[in-house]
Amino acid sequence: MSLPNQAKATLDTLAEHAGLQLEWEDAQHVTHRVSPDTLACLLEQLGLPCRSNAQIRQSSALLAAEHHHRHLPPLLTAECERGIALPPNALSTGSRYQIELESGTVIDGRFTVPKGESALLAPVSEPGYHTLVWHEQRVTLAVAPARAYTVADAWRATGDMQAPPPLWGLSAQLYGLRRDGGRGRGGGDGDGRGNGRGNGRGDGRGDGDGGIGDYTALAELASHSARHGAHALAVSPTHAMFSALAQNFSPYSPSSRLWLNVLHIDPAALFGTAAVHAALDTLHAHDAWARCEAQPLLDWTTAATLRLKVLRLLFERFCASASATERAALDAFRTRGGQALQDHARFEALQAFHLAHGASGDWHHWSAALRDPRQAAVTTFAHEHPFEVEFHLFLQWLAAQGLDEAQRRARADGMALGLIADLAVGCDGTGSHAWACGSEMLDGVSIGAPPDPMNQLGQAWGLTTFSPRAMRHQGFAGFIDLLRASFAHAGGVRIDHILGLRRLWLVPQGASAIAGAYLRYPLEDLLRLITLESWRHRAVVIGEDLGTVPAGFRQRLAAHGIAGIRTLWLERSEPGPGFLAPEAWGHEAIATTTTHDLPTLAGWWAGRDIAWRSECGQLPERVDGQDAAVAAQAERAQERAALWGALRQAGMVLGAGHESVSGSGHEPMPGSGHEPMPKPLHEPSREIAHEPAHETAPALARDDDETALPRHAPIDAALAFVASTPAPLALFPLEDLLGLVEQPNLPGTVDHHPNWRRRLNVPVGALFEQPEVARRLVAIRRWRRG
Repeated sequence: MSLPNQAKATLDTLAEHAGLQLEWEDAQHVTHRVSPDTLACLLEQLGLPCRSNAQIRQSSALLAAEHHHRHLPPLLTAECERGIALPPNALSTGSRYQIELESGTVIDGRFTVPKGESALLAPVSEPGYHTLVWHEQRVTLAVAPARAYTVADAWRATGDMQAPPPLWGLSAQLYGLRRDGGRGRGGGDGDGRGNGRGNGRGDGRGDGDGGIGDYTALAELASHSARHGAHALAVSPTHAMFSALAQNFSPYSPSSRLWLNVLHIDPAALFGTAAVHAALDTLHAHDAWARCEAQPLLDWTTAATLRLKVLRLLFERFCASASATERAALDAFRTRGGQALQDHARFEALQAFHLAHGASGDWHHWSAALRDPRQAAVTTFAHEHPFEVEFHLFLQWLAAQGLDEAQRRARADGMALGLIADLAVGCDGTGSHAWACGSEMLDGVSIGAPPDPMNQLGQAWGLTTFSPRAMRHQGFAGFIDLLRASFAHAGGVRIDHILGLRRLWLVPQGASAIAGAYLRYPLEDLLRLITLESWRHRAVVIGEDLGTVPAGFRQRLAAHGIAGIRTLWLERSEPGPGFLAPEAWGHEAIATTTTHDLPTLAGWWAGRDIAWRSECGQLPERVDGQDAAVAAQAERAQERAALWGALRQAGMVLGAGHESVSGSGHEPMPGSGHEPMPKPLHEPSREIAHEPAHETAPALARDDDETALPRHAPIDAALAFVASTPAPLALFPLEDLLGLVEQPNLPGTVDHHPNWRRRLNVPVGALFEQPEVARRLVAIRRWRRG
């Protein structure tokens, strides 16, 4: 973009007023200037044309008018017991107002507005969505508690008023759970129908999961976990994906964050095993179903296509023979879902229709009459294809039942929190949410992250999200709906990349990830809305605050009662490769060994992630004249020594011998120079690491030579290390409990690494019978108790 210097200065001013940062600082604290081309592109997507001096002046005038508008915005946020500041110029001294509280109480008042200053309303003590009435204006006043619902609040809600002990839980990738067949807890009446609740109408279980982890497996895992002392089960995102495009399966690139992934439905949950067998008979698909279950890597396209065929046959049966109670339940669900649910179902049907006729599944390429859900052509399509639209409504109903049952089982068996849902940072711009709420969303840009030590080229995730201007203009309605959908089936929500509440890295479509800029978001408003919805749902909030964290941001989260996340690999002492002692991790974040984007304990120790990054081209060829992969492995050897030292210093290492993951004890130590570079495989390890149990202290590694490292990952000791932190909640991934080498996702890859395809090597029902899992759970419980 070629502009004279004066115009560039005006462009910079417009960008700053629109919330774009002109500069950014990388992980090495080097400052970079955003290019005029990037600023112009992003401003265009914010609805602020700027390709000429005249456009820049017009857009600047528009922002100024919005700032000085004499009407209040549709929604204002505030905190209980604190004065409420209103925008200047919107009110005049002496004007009377009323606040209609949700409880029915009415507060009368009169504004006093010092010249040039904000008006202040008297503090409101009752949290909720109240209504401020001034002249003929009615404005929503969202008054939040000072902090969100916390782990301590959840513990007290169980009836125990003592100080909560350090709680722990598990984390799981839902798609990777395996579930064997077998009878459930209920009985059957011979008609093949069931609901899994033991009411005499069937067991609610199929013969297996059909190759995709389902909500029944999640419920089973929650129940087992609770009975072993867990109080939480964090689960990968359950957002709605693309039924007609099963190859788009990343749980963090959903079609909609308002609705659920129907591919996790257990078809037998409503209809029973016999009905599923009958459907497979009709499809001649028993062998295909079994093959999907046997695969070490999830074949999304094959398994999803087959599952949807089975569900379609079962829906036909439902239409023909559903009871009045079942029909009423579906109707009630449809009513609660409202227009948003109708929009999603219509999108699913429209996308499948286009793909079936050889057209694009991207709604941007549909006819103009079908790009807007409010157009008559969309309604006409729905009337002409009622079965297809109703089918997708039906699937959402089944998915909601399945997820509700998992949370019910978790709480019934003793969990204080139960499920912790995962809220992705954005959604696919070609999906149903962007189609239905286009005016609220950014278009033509991708959310991402600037370069950092783990991703030196930066990241562009291909996702979109809300425009901050649109959020304010529409009273944050879309964001509130998103929060309510996230809290609906869980006792907590993990907000992915919570840094985006303050600023998001946006990359123009088609540009490299480094050619982006930060866009500011209304952090305080968003935190207050999260806090309010957290209390209304009695659910905790966890913010994924990893990466380049702005100064003071974590303190802001803590002040609002939102827990951060601390991971073993990132809690380092400076300088050097050292690790922070457990007591230094603090009380204001949850603790975990790793995340889905980082290596497992066994994989990190073996340098498996480095081998994968080398294979996938994520490492430069050479660093300081040395092969980059070799240099990275040498650095990892230093880090292994540092971790081993931290484990020893924390008391996680006994004398005499070393802990061995494989049990053989004769393989060369990773990084010793005698072992081959771990070679990435496109098949996950099928082995479960069996370590000898230690009678005296099962969580402790053994050490009779302070100069040597154990040959394999000291998994028990590392788990004990994290368990001994003062975090109010510690989460342990199933991959680490099983000692698995491979991680679920390698950021920055699509085809080279089998992201989101790895399945556990044991079914949920047998998971807690594994000797190493049982031993590690004993250790976790012991160290969480101190």
